[in-house]
Amino acid sequence: MRRSRSLLLVAACALLTACSYKPSFINEYKIDVQQGNVLTQDMVAQLKPGQSREQVRFILGTPLITDIFHRDRWDYVYRFREGRSGQVQSRKFSVFFDGNGQLERVSGDVELASVEELTMPASKMRLVDLGSIGEDGAAQPLPPPEEPGFVRRMLNRIGL
Repeated sequence: MRRSRSLLLVAACALLTACSYKPSFINEYKIDVQQGNVLTQDMVAQLKPGQSREQVRFILGTPLITDIFHRDRWDYVYRFREGRSGQVQSRKFSVFFDGNGQLERVSGDVELASVEELTMPASKMRLVDLGSIGEDGAAQPLPPPEEPGFVRRMLNRIGL
C-alpha cells in the first residue's frame, strides 16, 4: 500500500514537471498587438492652421488622451508590438489649439507634408485588362470560363 502511494506521488510529480517543459522546436503563436490611433501621412497633410476642433477630430479621429490640465492639447498615441519578435514601435503626435479653439500647431513623430504633396493630386487609377485588343482597335471578348471539374460540381451540389 505504501509503495503504491509513493509510486502514485512520483507519477504525479513527473506529470507536473512534464507540463512545465517546452521543447525548443515548439513555438507558440503570439499575435500582433495594435493600440491607439493610427495616423497616416495623408491624414496629417490635411491639417491646416486655423481649423476648428471638430474639423481636426473629423480628420484624425478622437484623441486617445485629452488632459484636463491641458485643455488646448490633444495627444494621439500609437503602439504596435510584433508577436514573433516582440519588437515595439510607438508614435506620439500632439495637436495644439489656441484660446479660440483653432488649430495652432502640431508636433510629433509623423512628418508634415511638403508643398508638392499638398498641391499635386495623387493618381489613384489602375489599369485593368478586360481582354486583348485586336488590330482594328476593338476589344476581343474573353474566352468563356472553364467548366468546373467533377469534384467542384459535387462540392457545389453539397453546398460547399
